[in-house]
Amino acid sequence: MQGPHLVYFADPMCSWCWGFSPVMQAIQQRFGAALPVRLILGGLRPGTTQPMDPRDLLDVRGHWEHVREASGQPFDFGFFDRSGFVYDTEPASRAVVVLRRRGMATGLAALQRIQRAFYAHNQDVTDVDTLAALAAELGVDPAEFRGEFAHDDAVQETLADFATAHGAGVRGFPTLIAGSGRDDRYALITHGFQPAERIVPAVEHWWGEASASAAAAGGQSCALH
Repeated sequence: MQGPHLVYFADPMCSWCWGFSPVMQAIQQRFGAALPVRLILGGLRPGTTQPMDPRDLLDVRGHWEHVREASGQPFDFGFFDRSGFVYDTEPASRAVVVLRRRGMATGLAALQRIQRAFYAHNQDVTDVDTLAALAAELGVDPAEFRGEFAHDDAVQETLADFATAHGAGVRGFPTLIAGSGRDDRYALITHGFQPAERIVPAVEHWWGEASASAAAAGGQSCALH
């Protein structure tokens, strides 16, 4: 991307990313279009095939309780009454990738909507019917969404996101980094959840330094890939 921007590595079925959702909203409210956000799907548990066992459920429940306490985000713990749930994060990630094709703003909205459906409303976001209904809420024709979702191009695009995250050394989510657009160097804003009162000032500090550096360089920039 050209110019100052943020890169957000997240997964729609990552509870700490759900906790971080209000932080991303606060960043967007503070900076708006002046500081665009590029969303990359990280791939938390893609391709999982085994149903959750009692130990898995206990571990996940502990994470949810910690996230709720730290962030105040709502959770529907009725999820833990499910039997045989397969925690495969690839379908939800692929849905975000498909919706992101309508623009990064739509992709970010899709991430938040799928997160809310899963965590706050106990909807099965591994199910294509659920995902198509959520796409419709974002103004995308369900049949059109289904066609794109089923196409191999969407699978490969999702895998490319996972590979980008892996290649960047990102192993945990949420991760937020910042780039000036003048070179390939990025500054780490956070690796893991932190509240808005810490993150927004950190972004403001980076923004001030990036703006001063751009002014000193005459505002020149180069494209990032």
